[in-house]
Amino acid sequence: MHDQPTSLLERYLGQERTGGLDPAAVAVIASLDHLRQASPVIASGIARELQSQRTNLKLIASENYSSLSVQLAQGNLLTDKYAEGVPGHRFYAGCDNVDDIEAEAARLACELFGADHAYVQPHSGADANLVAFHAILHQRVERPFLEKAGVSDVAKLGDDDWAELRRQLGSQRLLGLDYYSGGHLTHGYRHNASARLFEAHSYAVDPETKRLDMAEVRERAHAVKPLVLLAGYSAYSRRIDFAQMRAIADEVGAVFMVDMAHFAGLVAGKAFTGDHDPVRHAHVVTSTTHKTLRGPRGGLVLCTQEFAESVDKGCPAVLGGPLPHAIAAKAVAFQEALSADFADYAAAVVRNAQALASALVDRGASVLTGGTDNHLVLVDVAASWGLTGRQAESALRECGITLNRNSLPFDVNGPWYTSGLRLGTPALTTLGMGPAEMAEIADILCTVLAAVHPRPLPSDPTATSKAKYDLADDTAQAARKRVSELLGAYPLYPSLDADLIAEVAVARG
Repeated sequence: MHDQPTSLLERYLGQERTGGLDPAAVAVIASLDHLRQASPVIASGIARELQSQRTNLKLIASENYSSLSVQLAQGNLLTDKYAEGVPGHRFYAGCDNVDDIEAEAARLACELFGADHAYVQPHSGADANLVAFHAILHQRVERPFLEKAGVSDVAKLGDDDWAELRRQLGSQRLLGLDYYSGGHLTHGYRHNASARLFEAHSYAVDPETKRLDMAEVRERAHAVKPLVLLAGYSAYSRRIDFAQMRAIADEVGAVFMVDMAHFAGLVAGKAFTGDHDPVRHAHVVTSTTHKTLRGPRGGLVLCTQEFAESVDKGCPAVLGGPLPHAIAAKAVAFQEALSADFADYAAAVVRNAQALASALVDRGASVLTGGTDNHLVLVDVAASWGLTGRQAESALRECGITLNRNSLPFDVNGPWYTSGLRLGTPALTTLGMGPAEMAEIADILCTVLAAVHPRPLPSDPTATSKAKYDLADDTAQAARKRVSELLGAYPLYPSLDADLIAEVAVARG
């Protein structure tokens, strides 16, 4: 009599199934099986996160579900390799295989986006922006200074010249979208390094329409005369005319930089083309590789040939050793994004966002700009239901909907409590949901938020909390049931056995 198999993998392989084994599922089960022996706490945390993502609707605009191929490419022995430098020019021996992987990732990125040059080492979008900023400063300020000084290396400058170069580098101007109008922290927000690296200025959306006004952008650019005109957003629901932005940059002699971290997948999938494709018009384009691009968490810089050499100096300017395992996963994601299926996906992301916005408006919600052109929807919960974003975010999470609160333009509640929610469709589109499901989600969301009531403050019953709220249990239970039915029809990673993984997911103590 044979002993019963004890490992997760043995039991998984012993199950009867149609269609044969899924190698990716086998790999994930095997990795959890092994990891729970090495670190039960970490294995449990991973398994619980899978359970959480399977039981909550993910409406976070900056998140997605990468393929198991992308995830497996990131979990391997490449994590052990140091590889400062660029392919063919490393400061460590034994980088031949990393060279091949990084060169392939860069080649695929150039093919995917139609770029002259790609730098795939940045660890995040913030790192990618720092690399871009330093590259622009190097190309447009440092190199001319060195040429005038008759030297090729800053190390050869005398102390006085070095001090003058530092002064010139630190006095350059950046003009980007205001944080409260949907810009990003790294676009000149005073609490971020970008506002310390540059003299930062901003342009904003129109107070009435909440849209960008190119005439106002042009006026600001001519007044500021920045070295860098920066476009891109983390919370703006309309497309940007990058051809017009480039024309404005040329008028004032600025380098035109675009941060497409949020909408890179829409560019890759040709949902954004022509004047709305930043790579066609910008000198430098930065991005993350997750979000709408559906790859691993990481960063990317694309640029014209003029900036290629300067961008490749990301190490030592900003970065240390690159992450070869993450670069391998980026290459897999770029390859996936070159498929016709990905183009269909990108179009569906926009279609779903528009359906979600329309359904919310039909149910009385206040949606900024009245709709969306991209993957995200901004909802004014203060105007719609008298709530703060923090209350709405927490109440919806209680009901199985995961999203994030977000500041709105000219927000009286500030960046912590906020007046808004930011909703995104990339992840739910990956699951296969469509406009009908967006209508159902809008109905759940509006039903829940209409039933949320700010809790009176104990110290002053005439005032209400900005964080605490009351929501009837039966409303929350009904919402969770509807969420469960949606997710049951569109399961995340269906090849991964829920019962086996539940054994690893030990409850938090």
